[in-house]
Amino acid sequence: MVLAGTLTRVLHDRTIEVHTTGTTFVEPAGIGHIHLGHNLGTEPVVLYVTPALPAGTPFAIPAPAPAGATQAACRSHKPSYLSADPVEAS
Repeated sequence: MVLAGTLTRVLHDRTIEVHTTGTTFVEPAGIGHIHLGHNLGTEPVVLYVTPALPAGTPFAIPAPAPAGATQAACRSHKPSYLSADPVEAS
């Protein structure tokens, strides 16, 4: 669920999905569902994420940028994660 901001995702087939505050979406697992997520707005994007992954499965898999993607469009960033687990958050 998008708690704040607007998340723009470029999907593996180059379609674009825009998710605004209050909307929800599902990201299918697997290498066939690679996407690039961008914050093209001025407000930080805040997501509430509920992963449904088998134990030991990585939350994300690094992947090369799609062919033809520009450096500016794929600039690296460091995401921030807030844990829903009060023990982990402390």
